[in-house]
Amino acid sequence: MIEDDLRAAFARREALTPPTGPVRAAIDRAVVRRRRRRLRLRLAGTALAVVAAALAGFTAIAPRPPETANLLATPSPTPTGALNVLLLGLDQAGTGRRADSVLLVHVPADRSRLYLVSLPRDLLVPIPGRGTDKLNASFAFGAGPSGKDLSAGYRATRQVVAQLTGVRIDAGAVLTYGATRELTDAVGGVSVCLPTAIRSYHTRRTYPAGCQRLDGAAAVDVLRQRYGLPDSGLDRDRNAGRYAAGLLTRVREQGVLTNPVLLSRLVTKVGPGLVTDTGELSLPALVSAAGNAASAEPVAVGLPVRYTEKQPYGFRLDPALAPGFLDALRADRLGEWTAAHPKQVTGLR
Repeated sequence: MIEDDLRAAFARREALTPPTGPVRAAIDRAVVRRRRRRLRLRLAGTALAVVAAALAGFTAIAPRPPETANLLATPSPTPTGALNVLLLGLDQAGTGRRADSVLLVHVPADRSRLYLVSLPRDLLVPIPGRGTDKLNASFAFGAGPSGKDLSAGYRATRQVVAQLTGVRIDAGAVLTYGATRELTDAVGGVSVCLPTAIRSYHTRRTYPAGCQRLDGAAAVDVLRQRYGLPDSGLDRDRNAGRYAAGLLTRVREQGVLTNPVLLSRLVTKVGPGLVTDTGELSLPALVSAAGNAASAEPVAVGLPVRYTEKQPYGFRLDPALAPGFLDALRADRLGEWTAAHPKQVTGLR
């Protein structure tokens, strides 16, 4: 009896029930929108990671900080002036983590090419609240005792670099050697031209002078070397520039920076995670500016320094060359300065 009553009640209400088709379609549309948003976020992070890797030779692997949640905000107008992007390469893990490589990528207003400016990690600089110390120590101070706060480490280094150079840092990324292996293998290897042979301190493998294609393991090995090189850490910075040029050429040839499908595949191979800072720029504007300038071969140059033989040991700005170099950087005239000082330019081939 109860069952019959229920059937009769449902029958009376059936005419009031809305059709399920539109409801199901709305649910499907919502699911598709969510999937597309997730895909766009993943590709956006990868795009900046690939650009950063192409510029500096490292792959981002740290978790994305809260302040980068607006990466996909409404695109800002394409910037017309010069841009400066700070890239920090990390090798050491755990406590006391320092930035082993500090690279300032200058994108001139005419977007003619990229200038890869290496800042020595052992450069003695004033660090707010810490006195004078090596440049790479600024990251350790910011990242804290555990070395896990990569965003704070980046901000501390950004402040020091901006104060040192006198230029505004428009964007940046914290990067590590850890995923370079995966990225290099994902693009089929990277061609690097070494001026002299390198014998690895870590693997004892010898890399001959000349141009050679490196797989992921070899790329990481080369990027870590400073012992046994004529100029030690300065030569390591130069080799990072050479790797950067090779990687930039490789991803440009493959169309990775402009092909969403290739970017999607790359993020799967390289892995998630990125600490980035786009400042007031939107990600599309930043990628567009860097991508246009990346169409030509970059120019790698080191900040002019001299080593001091007294405590505290480290590098100081070259009094003869550094002032002119920094003036050129601030005035967006690095093209003129590098043309007038060819010996300061790192040979990429």
